[in-house]
Amino acid sequence: MQQYAVDVTLDPDTAQPRLILSDDGKQVRDGDIRQKLPDNPERFDPCACVLGKEGFSSGRFYFEVQVKGKTKWDLGVARESIHRKGPISLRPSDGCWTVALRNGDKYKACADSPVSLSLRVKPQRVGVFVDYEEGLVCFYDAESSSHIYSFTAQSFTEKLYPLFNPCNNDGGENSSPLIITPVNYNK
Repeated sequence: MQQYAVDVTLDPDTAQPRLILSDDGKQVRDGDIRQKLPDNPERFDPCACVLGKEGFSSGRFYFEVQVKGKTKWDLGVARESIHRKGPISLRPSDGCWTVALRNGDKYKACADSPVSLSLRVKPQRVGVFVDYEEGLVCFYDAESSSHIYSFTAQSFTEKLYPLFNPCNNDGGENSSPLIITPVNYNK
C-alpha cells in the first residue's frame, strides 16, 4: 500500500475555528480558543474537523497519521459534499468513512451502526488506504502493518478528502497534535 502514498496537506479554509494548524500544514491540534476566521461555506463549525487540500476521484491513495499521545481522535475520508455546519455524524450515510478513539482506549469504526474494535496494541501511527473504484477504505496500524478495520463495497461518486478531527483538548489531556507523517517505505 505504501506505493500509493500521497502527500497530504491540511486545508486551512476547512479548519474549525478552534483548530491550530502548523505552518507546514502537517499538524493539527485543538487550541481551546476560537480564532476569528471567515465563516466560509467549506469551514467545519462546530465539529472540530479539517480536510486535506487534495481530493481524489479515482485510483488508490494512502496516507499515515501519527496519533501518539492522544486520548481521542477521528480519522478517515469524507466526500466533498459532507455537511460542515452544525452537528454531523462521521458515518458512511453522511459521506464519511472514519475510525475513532475515545477515552484513550476505546476504538470504533464509525459505520452506520458503530463497530467496537478490540486492538491488542494501541496504534501510534494509523495508515488510511482508499481504493476508489473498489469502494474500499482500510485502516492499519502503520507500525505493525496490522489491519484495524475496512469499509467495503462502498460506492463513491464524488471526490474524497482526507479528514482529521483531533477532538477537544480536554484541559491538556488530549493536547498532542495529529501529525501527517511521511510514509516509510523501508518496512
